[in-house]
Amino acid sequence: MEGENNGGFFRSLIDLVNDVALISDYRYAVRKQYCNLARRLKLLIPMFEEMRDMKQALPDNTVGALVSLKKAMESTKELLRLGTEGSKIYLALEREQLLNQFQELSARLEQALNEISHVDLDISDEVKEQVELVLSQFKRARGRNDAQDVELYSNLHTLYNNSKDLATDPSVLKGLAEKLQLMNVDDLTQESLALHEMVSASDGDPGGRFEKMSILLKKIKDFMLTENPEIGASSKEQSHTGGQATAGKKDISSLPIPEDFRCPISLDLMKDPVIVSTGQTYERTFIEKWLADGHSTCPKTQQVLTSKILTPNYVLRSLIAQWCEANGIEPPQRSSSSQPSEFANPVERSKYEALLRKLTSANIEDKRSAAGEIRLLAKRNANNRVAIAEAGAIPLLVDLLSTTDPLTQEHAVTALLNLSICDNNKRSIMSCRAAPGIVHVLKWGSMEARENAAATLFSLSVVDEYKVMIGASGAIPPLIALLNEGTQRGKKDAATALFNLCFYQGNKVKAVRGGVVSILMQLLTESRIGMVDEALAILAILASNSEGRAAIGAAESVPTLVALIGTRSPRNRENAAAVLMHICTGDRRHIVEAKELGVISLLTDLAENGTDRGKRKATQLLDQINRFTEQQKEAEVQTRLLLPPPPPPTIGNVES
Repeated sequence: MEGENNGGFFRSLIDLVNDVALISDYRYAVRKQYCNLARRLKLLIPMFEEMRDMKQALPDNTVGALVSLKKAMESTKELLRLGTEGSKIYLALEREQLLNQFQELSARLEQALNEISHVDLDISDEVKEQVELVLSQFKRARGRNDAQDVELYSNLHTLYNNSKDLATDPSVLKGLAEKLQLMNVDDLTQESLALHEMVSASDGDPGGRFEKMSILLKKIKDFMLTENPEIGASSKEQSHTGGQATAGKKDISSLPIPEDFRCPISLDLMKDPVIVSTGQTYERTFIEKWLADGHSTCPKTQQVLTSKILTPNYVLRSLIAQWCEANGIEPPQRSSSSQPSEFANPVERSKYEALLRKLTSANIEDKRSAAGEIRLLAKRNANNRVAIAEAGAIPLLVDLLSTTDPLTQEHAVTALLNLSICDNNKRSIMSCRAAPGIVHVLKWGSMEARENAAATLFSLSVVDEYKVMIGASGAIPPLIALLNEGTQRGKKDAATALFNLCFYQGNKVKAVRGGVVSILMQLLTESRIGMVDEALAILAILASNSEGRAAIGAAESVPTLVALIGTRSPRNRENAAAVLMHICTGDRRHIVEAKELGVISLLTDLAENGTDRGKRKATQLLDQINRFTEQQKEAEVQTRLLLPPPPPPTIGNVES
C-alpha cells in the first residue's frame, strides 16, 4: 500500500468512520449497543490520520488487517444505518438476530484491529493509548450481556404471534407505543413507510412476516387514535398551515454559518456541495463556473485537478440540512436545473455518450466492445465508477446480462461488479432488478462470467436488505453448484457470497436444503483444495439454524470437527468448536461420539491457549459435555434405585 499511504485508502477509512458518526437516533431495541460501537470507531480517526502521514512502508500483516478492518466497517455502517432507518417493530422483534450479527461484526472489527501492529508503528503514544482503549472496550463489551426489556419483547412477540386476536389489553398497547416511540401520527406514518420499504426489499414478503407486523402496527395506531383523537387532527392542521410554519423560520443571515458549510469560493452556505479530485468541496455552480473559465487547478489548494469529475457530497449535504433543521431555518434548495456535471470535460462527455450509444446498438459487436471498455473504465478508479453510473449505463448493462453472446455477457456482469464497489451504485444496480440477471449469468455463463457473477452478488450482499432480495432471486442453488464444480477462484467467490448471504436466516435454510453441507464437508477433508477456512466459516453460520445443525450432524461430521479442533489454525479451531457445540446441542449422541474421539483434552487446550472466541466456545462445549455426563450418572443411579431387589437364594431340602 506504499502508494496509497498518504491518499485514498486512509481517506476512505476516515470518511467511513465519519459516515458512521453521522448515523444517529438509533431505535430503542438497539440504541445502547449501536451508540457504543459508533463511539469506539470514532476514536480510530487519529490513528488513520497519523498512518496516512507516515513515511515508512506498512508491514504486510498491517496492510491485510487494514483491508479487513475496512470491510468490517463497511458492513457495520449498513447495520448501524438499519438501526436508525429500519422499522422499530422489526428491530425489536428481530433484536436477538441483529445483536448476533452485531457481535459477529464487533468480533471482526476487534480481530482486524488486533492484527494492526500499532505498537511498532511510527505513531504518537497518545494514539497508541487510544487504540489500546478501543481494544479494551471491545474486550469488555464481548463478555457483557446488557439487560433486556423482558416485558417489551414478551408483549411484542405475543401480539406478533397472535396478531389476529382483537382482544388486546390497552395497557400493553400503550406500553409498546411509549417504548417504541410510536406516540404521534408522524411516528406511526414513518413506521408504516419503513415496513413498506422492507416488504419491497423482501420481494413480496414470502413468509408473511411483514404483514403480521403491519397488523400489529395498525393495532397500536388504532389504539393511539382512540386514546388521543387530537393527534390525528393536529397532523391535518399542520398540513393546512404549512405556509405559516415556513413563514416562522429564522433568517439565515442572523446565524453564524459553520466554516465547513460555506463554499470556499462564494463563502455562502452550500446548496449542492460537490467534491473535486483533490478532496475539497465546493458549491456546484461556482466550481462549474471556475472550470468553465478554463482553470485546471483546485481553487483552495492550487493543486492540479487530475479529473474534472464532480462527485456529490451527500454526507455534507445531509449535515447542512440537519443544521438548518436544528436552527429552525429552511434548508437551502438545489436549483431544479442543476444537473450533475460529471461530464464538464467535453472529451469525457463525448466518450461516455458514445459508449452508451454503442450499448443500445443493434450490432452485437458494438455492444460487446462498449461493455468491455466500461468494464475497464469502472475498474480503473472511483471517479469513473460515479460518472458511468450517472450517465445511465447501469440499466443498459443489466439488459445485457440476458444476451446469448458469452463475451458480452461476461463484460456486462464484470462491469457491474466493478461499479458495485461504489455504495451508491449498489443501490442503483439493485433498483434496476439486476439480481435475477446476475443469477442467470451465474447459472449459464462462461466460467469466468459465473465467477464474476458470484463476486458481484458478494459485493451487493454487503447491504443487509439485499441479502434477502438476492436469496429470493434464486442465487443460492447456482452458488452451491459453483462451489462444487468451479475453479479454485470460482469456489472462493461462491464461498464468500454464500458466507455473506447466510447471515440471513431464510438463506441458511435455502443453502441447507440445496445440499451445501455435503459439499462443505468434502472441502473440509480435501485440504489440497485450500478451502478449509471458508468451508468451516460457512458451517459455523449454518450450525446456528436447526435444519443446518441436523444436516451437519447427519453428515458424520464429528470426527472431522474433532480433528480440526486439534489443528494449529486458531480460526479453524474456534469455528470447529462452535459447529460441534451447536450440533451437540441438537443431538446428545454427538457428545458421546466426540468424547470417544478424545475431544475433552483438545477442548481443554483450546480453552487455555485459543483465541478469545475459541476459549469461549471450548468452555461452553466442555460445560455442555460435563452436564451431559452428570445427567448420565444421575440417570444410572435412578435406574438402579427403581430396579426390584434380587430374589433371596433358594435353600434346598437337606437330606437327613
